[in-house]
Amino acid sequence: MANRIMLNETSYHGAGAIQEIATEAKTRDYKKAFVCSDPDLIKFGVTAKVTDVLDNAGLAYEIYSDIKANPTIENVQHGVQAFKDAGADYIIAIGGGSSMDTAKAIGIIIANPEFEDVRSLEGTAPTKKPCVPIIAVPTTAGTAAEVTINYVITDVEKKRKFVCVDPHDMPVIAVVDPDMMASMPKGLTASTGMDALTHAIEGYTTKAAWEMTDMFHLKAIEIISRSLRGAVANEKEGRDGMALGQYIAGMGFSNVGLGIAHSMAHTLGAVYDTPHGVACAMMLPIVMEYNAECTGEKYREIARAMGVKGVDDMSVEEYRKAAVDAVRQLSTDVGIPTKLDAIREEDLQFLAESAYADACAPGNPKDASVEDLKDLFRKIM
Repeated sequence: MANRIMLNETSYHGAGAIQEIATEAKTRDYKKAFVCSDPDLIKFGVTAKVTDVLDNAGLAYEIYSDIKANPTIENVQHGVQAFKDAGADYIIAIGGGSSMDTAKAIGIIIANPEFEDVRSLEGTAPTKKPCVPIIAVPTTAGTAAEVTINYVITDVEKKRKFVCVDPHDMPVIAVVDPDMMASMPKGLTASTGMDALTHAIEGYTTKAAWEMTDMFHLKAIEIISRSLRGAVANEKEGRDGMALGQYIAGMGFSNVGLGIAHSMAHTLGAVYDTPHGVACAMMLPIVMEYNAECTGEKYREIARAMGVKGVDDMSVEEYRKAAVDAVRQLSTDVGIPTKLDAIREEDLQFLAESAYADACAPGNPKDASVEDLKDLFRKIM
């Protein structure tokens, strides 16, 4: 079986990288941008950093801001019509995973109108054409949606999130400019950073992991572990590190998948509107404990990458515990809660069934039944 790696055609990294957007748009002869960005980023002037670049270059654009933190089917449907009305020929997605996920779904449907029923995109939909060209500009250091073939949409009616995995949705260009992330509030920096760590650890331990993706994931764990506390404190070195670390994690997990920490986080987000990164952070150490027996020596390398000393002198049980403890400590240090008060015992069956059916679940290194998932959910009650 061949292992596949998919990455952006082009990516730019570093302060001031957004200036390259105009160069790329002109070089590729794009005519009009459909700018997807959420209302808060527009309100606080973050989106304007990019539209100023477009204005200075004389490039046409139209802004679409009907985007929620957990983007819905309706957001996508409205966006498809707005794209058509705008007469645009490419998308610039500015924001976190919400803006980029919305942009991916819009771009896929425009190019593949037979999938206009958004629900038909769930899983690995057999689309035929690459989506509308996307230039992705992350404003959070966490989702890595700018370099993944995944997006997640919320079905409000059915109280569930569904994952779409489609090689045709990969942004053509990623512009990872830490200056675009400088205005992230402390809580969002912490939660998106823990989402990135979850990507790296789950990607490293998933059933499909292999040497090339292991390389990405271990480096991502190392960079995120040394950078997140500083990023939460709004230190430049920490911000720069997180911008790179989360992208490297995306280079890996997009190609090998994730596990049940993400399956469970998707469910918590759909039912309680729990921020995705917070849900991931709460579930990650719990899931790591559950998976430990099926991870070989990998937790030793996770512990080492997180800065734990003396791992070569530890027993298997000791280095596995050290890895989990390091994750818990980082999560605590950046202010992530360990309990979710909203969960009730009567919700557990639905939560567990939803997580079991999630597209990320099959990649988990240890198979989990609905009853297993109920038990894991109970640990955050």
